[in-house]
Amino acid sequence: MIRIALIGEIGSGKSYLGKLFGYPIFNADLEVSKIYRKDKKIFLKLKKKFNNYFFSFPLKKRELIKCILDGKNNLKYITNIVHPLIRKKLNYFLKKNKKKKIIILDIPLYLENKLDKKNDIIIFVEAKKKDIIKRLEKRKNYNKYLVNKFKKLQLPLEKKRMKTKYIFKNNFKKKSAKIYAEYMIKNLLK
Repeated sequence: MIRIALIGEIGSGKSYLGKLFGYPIFNADLEVSKIYRKDKKIFLKLKKKFNNYFFSFPLKKRELIKCILDGKNNLKYITNIVHPLIRKKLNYFLKKNKKKKIIILDIPLYLENKLDKKNDIIIFVEAKKKDIIKRLEKRKNYNKYLVNKFKKLQLPLEKKRMKTKYIFKNNFKKKSAKIYAEYMIKNLLK
Protein backbone atom coordinates (compact mmCIF):
# COMPACT_ATOMS: atom_id res chain seq x y z
CA MET A 1 0.00 0.00 0.00
CA ILE A 2 1.24 3.46 -0.93
CA ARG A 3 0.47 6.11 1.69
CA ILE A 4 0.16 9.63 0.32
CA ALA A 5 0.10 12.29 3.03
CA LEU A 6 -0.91 15.87 2.26
CA ILE A 7 0.61 18.61 4.38
CA GLY A 8 0.65 22.40 4.15
CA GLU A 9 -0.93 25.55 5.46
CA ILE A 10 -4.53 25.74 6.66
CA GLY A 11 -6.65 26.62 3.61
CA SER A 12 -4.02 25.63 1.02
CA GLY A 13 -6.32 23.07 -0.62
CA LYS A 14 -5.10 19.77 0.86
CA SER A 15 -8.57 18.26 1.22
CA TYR A 16 -9.62 19.27 -2.28
CA LEU A 17 -6.47 17.77 -3.81
CA GLY A 18 -6.92 14.62 -1.73
CA LYS A 19 -10.36 13.96 -3.22
CA LEU A 20 -8.97 14.26 -6.77
CA PHE A 21 -6.69 11.23 -6.29
CA GLY A 22 -9.75 8.98 -6.31
CA TYR A 23 -8.53 6.64 -3.57
CA PRO A 24 -9.73 6.11 0.01
CA ILE A 25 -9.00 9.21 2.05
CA PHE A 26 -8.67 9.70 5.79
CA ASN A 27 -9.69 13.28 6.55
CA ALA A 28 -8.83 14.01 10.20
CA ASP A 29 -10.80 17.29 10.30
CA LEU A 30 -13.94 15.45 9.19
CA GLU A 31 -13.36 12.76 11.81
CA VAL A 32 -12.91 15.37 14.56
CA SER A 33 -16.18 17.01 13.56
CA LYS A 34 -17.96 13.61 13.72
CA ILE A 35 -16.56 13.05 17.21
CA TYR A 36 -17.92 16.39 18.40
CA ARG A 37 -21.35 15.52 16.99
CA LYS A 38 -21.59 11.85 17.99
CA ASP A 39 -19.25 10.90 20.85
CA LYS A 40 -20.88 11.56 24.20
CA LYS A 41 -17.83 10.27 26.16
CA ILE A 42 -15.63 12.94 24.60
CA PHE A 43 -18.30 15.57 25.28
CA LEU A 44 -18.44 14.54 28.96
CA LYS A 45 -14.65 14.70 29.30
CA LEU A 46 -14.61 18.18 27.78
CA LYS A 47 -17.57 19.31 29.90
CA LYS A 48 -15.85 18.07 33.05
CA LYS A 49 -12.79 20.23 32.28
CA PHE A 50 -14.62 23.20 30.71
CA ASN A 51 -17.95 23.27 32.55
CA ASN A 52 -18.45 26.99 31.78
CA TYR A 53 -18.34 26.41 28.00
CA PHE A 54 -20.18 23.19 27.15
CA PHE A 55 -23.80 22.86 28.14
CA SER A 56 -25.51 20.09 26.15
CA PHE A 57 -24.70 17.24 23.80
CA PRO A 58 -23.92 17.32 20.93
CA LEU A 59 -21.13 19.81 21.33
CA LYS A 60 -21.91 23.16 19.67
CA LYS A 61 -19.33 24.69 17.38
CA ARG A 62 -19.76 28.21 18.83
CA GLU A 63 -19.16 26.88 22.37
CA LEU A 64 -16.03 25.07 21.19
CA ILE A 65 -14.71 28.18 19.43
CA LYS A 66 -15.33 30.34 22.52
CA CYS A 67 -13.53 27.79 24.71
CA ILE A 68 -10.51 27.65 22.36
CA LEU A 69 -10.24 31.42 22.07
CA ASP A 70 -10.71 32.15 25.78
CA GLY A 71 -7.85 30.13 27.21
CA LYS A 72 -4.17 29.98 26.39
CA ASN A 73 -3.91 26.18 26.76
CA ASN A 74 -7.53 25.18 26.10
CA LEU A 75 -6.85 24.02 22.54
CA LYS A 76 -3.92 21.90 23.68
CA TYR A 77 -6.08 20.23 26.33
CA ILE A 78 -8.89 19.58 23.82
CA THR A 79 -6.48 18.02 21.31
CA ASN A 80 -5.03 15.80 24.05
CA ILE A 81 -8.53 14.40 24.59
CA VAL A 82 -9.52 14.09 20.93
CA HIS A 83 -6.28 12.94 19.26
CA PRO A 84 -6.08 9.46 20.81
CA LEU A 85 -9.51 8.73 19.32
CA ILE A 86 -8.42 10.11 15.94
CA ARG A 87 -5.41 7.76 16.08
CA LYS A 88 -7.76 4.81 16.68
CA LYS A 89 -9.92 5.88 13.75
CA LEU A 90 -6.81 6.19 11.58
CA ASN A 91 -5.66 2.70 12.55
CA TYR A 92 -9.11 1.31 11.71
CA PHE A 93 -9.00 3.13 8.33
CA LEU A 94 -5.55 1.68 7.57
CA LYS A 95 -6.65 -1.85 8.51
CA LYS A 96 -9.87 -1.56 6.47
CA ASN A 97 -7.96 -0.35 3.39
CA LYS A 98 -4.81 -2.47 3.70
CA LYS A 99 -5.43 -4.16 0.33
CA LYS A 100 -5.83 -0.86 -1.55
CA LYS A 101 -2.98 0.21 -3.82
CA ILE A 102 -3.05 3.77 -2.49
CA ILE A 103 -4.58 5.64 0.42
CA ILE A 104 -4.64 9.38 1.08
CA LEU A 105 -3.95 10.88 4.50
CA ASP A 106 -5.31 14.39 5.03
CA ILE A 107 -4.16 15.01 8.61
CA PRO A 108 -3.22 18.59 9.61
CA LEU A 109 -0.89 17.48 12.44
CA TYR A 110 0.56 14.56 10.47
CA LEU A 111 4.24 15.37 11.11
CA GLU A 112 3.64 16.96 14.51
CA ASN A 113 2.04 13.75 15.81
CA LYS A 114 4.79 11.62 14.25
CA LEU A 115 2.36 9.66 12.05
CA ASP A 116 4.77 9.58 9.11
CA LYS A 117 6.37 6.31 8.05
CA LYS A 118 9.64 5.84 6.19
CA ASN A 119 8.10 5.09 2.76
CA ASP A 120 5.25 7.61 2.88
CA ILE A 121 4.84 9.92 -0.09
CA ILE A 122 4.46 13.34 1.52
CA ILE A 123 3.14 16.14 -0.66
CA PHE A 124 3.46 19.73 0.50
CA VAL A 125 0.51 21.75 -0.81
CA GLU A 126 1.64 25.32 -1.31
CA ALA A 127 -0.44 28.35 -2.26
CA LYS A 128 -0.08 32.12 -2.28
CA LYS A 129 -0.92 33.70 1.07
CA LYS A 130 -3.46 36.11 -0.45
CA ASP A 131 -5.28 33.23 -2.19
CA ILE A 132 -5.41 31.23 1.05
CA ILE A 133 -6.80 34.20 3.00
CA LYS A 134 -9.40 34.88 0.28
CA ARG A 135 -10.55 31.24 0.44
CA LEU A 136 -10.57 31.10 4.25
CA GLU A 137 -12.66 34.27 4.46
CA LYS A 138 -15.35 32.57 2.34
CA ARG A 139 -15.74 29.77 4.91
CA LYS A 140 -18.91 29.93 6.97
CA ASN A 141 -17.31 30.02 10.43
CA TYR A 142 -14.01 31.67 9.52
CA ASN A 143 -12.27 33.26 12.48
CA LYS A 144 -8.71 34.48 11.96
CA TYR A 145 -7.92 34.22 15.70
CA LEU A 146 -9.00 30.59 15.70
CA VAL A 147 -6.90 29.84 12.60
CA ASN A 148 -3.89 31.43 14.33
CA LYS A 149 -4.42 29.22 17.41
CA PHE A 150 -4.39 26.12 15.20
CA LYS A 151 -1.28 27.34 13.36
CA LYS A 152 0.56 27.50 16.69
CA LEU A 153 0.09 23.72 17.07
CA GLN A 154 1.76 23.12 13.71
CA LEU A 155 5.38 23.04 12.67
CA PRO A 156 6.56 26.11 10.75
CA LEU A 157 5.75 25.78 7.04
CA GLU A 158 9.42 25.82 6.03
CA LYS A 159 10.12 22.81 8.26
CA LYS A 160 7.16 20.97 6.74
CA ARG A 161 8.30 21.89 3.25
CA MET A 162 11.79 20.53 3.95
CA LYS A 163 10.35 17.14 5.00
CA THR A 164 9.05 16.41 1.49
CA LYS A 165 10.36 16.04 -2.01
CA TYR A 166 6.94 16.61 -3.63
CA ILE A 167 5.41 20.07 -3.80
CA PHE A 168 2.10 20.97 -5.38
CA LYS A 169 1.83 24.69 -6.12
CA ASN A 170 -1.91 25.19 -5.84
CA ASN A 171 -3.38 27.95 -7.99
CA PHE A 172 -6.92 26.82 -7.02
CA LYS A 173 -7.76 25.83 -10.58
CA LYS A 174 -9.46 22.43 -10.83
CA LYS A 175 -7.67 21.51 -14.06
CA SER A 176 -4.13 21.92 -12.68
CA ALA A 177 -4.98 20.07 -9.44
CA LYS A 178 -6.52 17.20 -11.40
CA ILE A 179 -3.50 16.98 -13.74
CA TYR A 180 -1.15 16.90 -10.73
CA ALA A 181 -3.15 14.14 -8.98
CA GLU A 182 -3.26 12.03 -12.17
CA TYR A 183 0.47 12.59 -12.78
CA MET A 184 1.38 11.51 -9.23
CA ILE A 185 -0.80 8.39 -9.38
CA LYS A 186 0.59 7.38 -12.77
CA ASN A 187 4.18 7.75 -11.55
CA LEU A 188 3.59 6.01 -8.22
CA LEU A 189 1.96 2.99 -9.84
CA LYS A 190 4.77 2.42 -12.37
